[in-house]
Amino acid sequence: MKFAITDLETTGGSPKKSKITEIAIYKCDGDKIIDEYTTLVNPEMPIPKFITQLTGINDEMVENAPRFYEIAKDIIEFLEDCVFVAHNVGFDYGVLRGEYKSLGYDFRYPHMCTVRASRILLPGHDSYSLGKLTNDLGIELVGRHRAAGDAMATVELFKILYAKDSNELNTFITSEINPTVLHPNLDLSHLEDIPNKTGVYRFYDDTNRLIYIGKSKHILTRIKQHLKNSKTKRAIEMRENIARIEYELTGSEMISLLYESALIKQYKPIYNRALRRSNFSHGLFSYTDNAGYINLYVDTLNKNTDPPITTFTSRADSKKFLEDIASKHVLCQKLLGIYPTQHACFSYHTKQCFGACIQKEPTLTYNARVNSFIDSMAFDNENFFIIEKGRKKGENSIVLIENGIYIGYGYLPFFHMSKGIEVWKEAIERQHEDRDARTIIRYYLRKNKDLNIRQF
Repeated sequence: MKFAITDLETTGGSPKKSKITEIAIYKCDGDKIIDEYTTLVNPEMPIPKFITQLTGINDEMVENAPRFYEIAKDIIEFLEDCVFVAHNVGFDYGVLRGEYKSLGYDFRYPHMCTVRASRILLPGHDSYSLGKLTNDLGIELVGRHRAAGDAMATVELFKILYAKDSNELNTFITSEINPTVLHPNLDLSHLEDIPNKTGVYRFYDDTNRLIYIGKSKHILTRIKQHLKNSKTKRAIEMRENIARIEYELTGSEMISLLYESALIKQYKPIYNRALRRSNFSHGLFSYTDNAGYINLYVDTLNKNTDPPITTFTSRADSKKFLEDIASKHVLCQKLLGIYPTQHACFSYHTKQCFGACIQKEPTLTYNARVNSFIDSMAFDNENFFIIEKGRKKGENSIVLIENGIYIGYGYLPFFHMSKGIEVWKEAIERQHEDRDARTIIRYYLRKNKDLNIRQF
């Protein structure tokens, strides 16, 4: 495998708006450099003064340098059969994609980021910027903020990473989407406009039928995973039917969960069969035994029609939760179902259980603690807003619970956050409350203890 270790100098800090002023590529086999390509590039625009101060590259230096379109073919030929590597690869790779896009060419290569790989394979550094990391590793960096100097330092860093474990390094290589296996109507250039933020996305086929709804904290990454997924026949079939993609940012992960759930119920997309049921397969329930003690137990939601105290994505998800509440509320491990025994539970012997397991503690005092825990998990008759970040800067998302009922969600600009509750309520888009919505909210509240809650 060959690696094209690259660094660019550009006219700015945005991959979509920047033009290249210098490029350096060192082709490496992991042990040594086997070829190189370096040149200044005329960006066909004035170089900002602060960029000249940073890089030393000015308008006069690039005046007679080739324009990008004049070297575009040379770069493609040089990169043949290579993995594209850069420190903070998203920037360099993004700039090149933009340059080639302006020429009508879809630039796509498997690529790897040495920042990401270094964080995993070389842990413990205060900073993973190229300058500070190479200084920590004793790598000489000659010509900082010039393409050749930064690229050469990245080569030396890459050699260290490669020597660590060349096979493990493969896990950091991001394969690109293969357009030939996708629907011919799908415009991959549209992906460049999708931000990698929290939201909900929708796939449509070529008859404009909604076929899949998903959500993610990183929607672009998740969408690309779908477009590269060939693990199952169903995944391949869906991938081949995606002709159009739409998305909506939510800012809040909770809102994305609620919105996705509501959309799936409304439209019932054919590839959302698993999600039509629920993301939460298990619940916590209670019963009173013959001795009068309240027992808690975990059961599947499709077997138990009683309302759960709280829910879990799996039985394994419930284990640590039950251990935590046993400690926090001084509850008996036996009566929680996590220490099956005919005798006293383990916690009784360590004096962390008062003996409900052997009917030593009075039912009245034990059940009071159990009921206190159950009450803490409910929000019946409560009025509060859950406040999280919004879809954009200067905005918060809000979810309203009123009289213990999920009312809906909305968004407020920062300057409205100091206004009265009635203003907050006006921003709420009302939603239908159902079992899944309550399950999502309870689960989210349990999993995120530091949420910003405003009661009223």
